[in-house]
Amino acid sequence: MRAVRMTAPGTLELTDVPTPQPGPGEVLLRVGAVGACHSDLHILDAAAGMFPTPMTLGHEIAGTVESAGAGVDGWSPGDRAAVYGIIGCGRCRACLRGEENRCRVNPLGGIGLSRDGGLAEYVAVPASRLLHVGDMDLTQAAPLTDAGLTPYHAVELARDRLRPGTTCVVIGIGGLGHMALQILVATTAVRIVAVDTSVAALDLAGRLGAHHVVPAGPDAAATIRELVGPPPGGADVVLDFVGAQPTLDTARQVVATGGHLLLVGLAGGTLPVRPVADEPPPVPLETSVVVPFWGTRAELQEVIALGRDGRLHADVQTFPLAEAPEAYEALRRGDIHGRAVIVP
Repeated sequence: MRAVRMTAPGTLELTDVPTPQPGPGEVLLRVGAVGACHSDLHILDAAAGMFPTPMTLGHEIAGTVESAGAGVDGWSPGDRAAVYGIIGCGRCRACLRGEENRCRVNPLGGIGLSRDGGLAEYVAVPASRLLHVGDMDLTQAAPLTDAGLTPYHAVELARDRLRPGTTCVVIGIGGLGHMALQILVATTAVRIVAVDTSVAALDLAGRLGAHHVVPAGPDAAATIRELVGPPPGGADVVLDFVGAQPTLDTARQVVATGGHLLLVGLAGGTLPVRPVADEPPPVPLETSVVVPFWGTRAELQEVIALGRDGRLHADVQTFPLAEAPEAYEALRRGDIHGRAVIVP
């Protein structure tokens, strides 16, 4: 079968490899769609030894069951499924609570991270990782597994502050940010302020339900302050889907005392957090800072329900499998609006 593999750090190649066979407890999935994520770029750019090579990338996967290994119940050929990419130990305190994204035994990893992923015609995955998607378009189902799940989990972490009449600032209306907007619209009654450098992204944010759109840049914090008022007030929740220094600075400058900062993006910025009496403080008093990671299987089930109900829809650009390396280069250049999806 054809597969797009990281053959060495920084090297992505279309190759021919044997079709995997499902082991006990596993299912062979005929891949229908795979989302291209910025996390994949971080894997490609990582130092040698951090991730296995060669390895097939792709952790946002949806497809159709081809066959099942020994001991698998509840899945039959032809069933359509999305893949929950995390593989926890199943034994630690977090996993026993269903929080495999917080596993205290297995290091960061999973399907497409520490074992072969979905940028191929077929992928073998543990049956426990599958969730039914019914008749959903697989190019829509695949992005739900990360681009939908991660912002949903972030919103869940701040749910107690996202009360009717509060304000949430969403920075970065890309693959995850445009999904976060829809999740907020579908599950809350908050005022939403969207921030991005791209006019097209801000136009999309407005169409998706943002109440205000603000161009990112040196004046962004001041513009948002005009909407949320002066300190110690401000935005109740700030979701940063970029994580660069300018966006982190904007986030900490507009969050309210006692607010929530959720840092989802991985662009390498630094947030100063220290207990000082400076005015203004680097981060307001009583403010919580959380770095969300992916989400739980239960949350993915809820994300899929939103998708099947038509309330969560990914803005996708599709590429054939042979053009996956070009899709990642477009992602690196910032030329992808919404989510790039590879169709084997």
